[in-house]
Amino acid sequence: MLLTDLLGISLPIIQAPMAGVQSSALAIAAGRAGALGSLPCATLTPAQLRGELQSLGSAGLPSYNVNFFCHRPPEPSARVEQAWRASLAPAYAEFGIDPAEVPAGAGRVPFDATAAELLAEFRPPVVSFHFGLPDPDLLATVKSWGAVVMSSATTVDEARWLEAHGADVVIAQGLEAGGHRGMFLTDDPVQDLTTQLGTFALLPQVVRAVRCPVVAAGGIADAAGVAAALALGAAGVQVGTAYLLCPEATTSAVHRAALQSPAAAHTALTNLFTGRPARGIVNRFMREHGPLSPLTPAFPLATAALAPLRAKAEGQASGDYSPMWAGQNVSGCRAVPAADVTRALAAGSSAPDTVRG
Repeated sequence: MLLTDLLGISLPIIQAPMAGVQSSALAIAAGRAGALGSLPCATLTPAQLRGELQSLGSAGLPSYNVNFFCHRPPEPSARVEQAWRASLAPAYAEFGIDPAEVPAGAGRVPFDATAAELLAEFRPPVVSFHFGLPDPDLLATVKSWGAVVMSSATTVDEARWLEAHGADVVIAQGLEAGGHRGMFLTDDPVQDLTTQLGTFALLPQVVRAVRCPVVAAGGIADAAGVAAALALGAAGVQVGTAYLLCPEATTSAVHRAALQSPAAAHTALTNLFTGRPARGIVNRFMREHGPLSPLTPAFPLATAALAPLRAKAEGQASGDYSPMWAGQNVSGCRAVPAADVTRALAAGSSAPDTVRG
């Protein structure tokens, strides 16, 4: 079965779920253009998730995707948190922030029974996961209404694991991809970054290793990239960075400015913002503290201590302490509607004439 038939879409293109820079508006715009629009749900409260699902359900889309994280929440460590905040002391002092008044918090929650119960009301056609798959009982709930399940693999071993544990589609996430690495068969993602491959090295190996459809992700920003991925055996592509400047995205002003500046040419993997490796545009915080630091608390506990620094800096129109996620290829990232981005990408697929306006 073609990926387009499996996912219920016109084009073999998935708009990547990107937490912090989009709502359902981007997913709807990409979906109306023939792609699979995706909603990032890891940072949404149940009330917010319900509202976004209602928007997606009423948009008249043939299909859409909702995405969740599957990380194991870590045990907080007072010692680690203290060392992390001590490393941030000069920045706190610069902005006049009292560290004692900065609350702790997780920032992101994994897929759980509450989310599964809420999804069951709406029965989204596609549900995707990052950092593996949820527990078997939760996955069974998702599959009970016929949802197609996708998840990201950053190695061949992860791809095989996903297929063996119930994924219908494997997303081969190359090292070029923006945002969080989907690594999950590791206890130390930073140490194991040496296992990570570029998209066009990883993709054909994953295609050979599994029987399910494989989607290529990472560094694909134009029609030529789409065509190259399909030629190497991908059933489709997932694209995120190219959509970041679209008016339907909620990308912040400082993030938009960085994407349109020479700074966007330099991205790096960093664990500073959340505790797990993720690719973003290099900024002051990454230069001064890393980009990879042994002091960072486990994902997602690093986020809380940075929140006031980010707020203060962005209030001064600075992205010095903001995670400005982006892949290594920003060439297709333009301030045009999501439909235009989708049309440009579709020119590299076998059926560009199916794009709807």
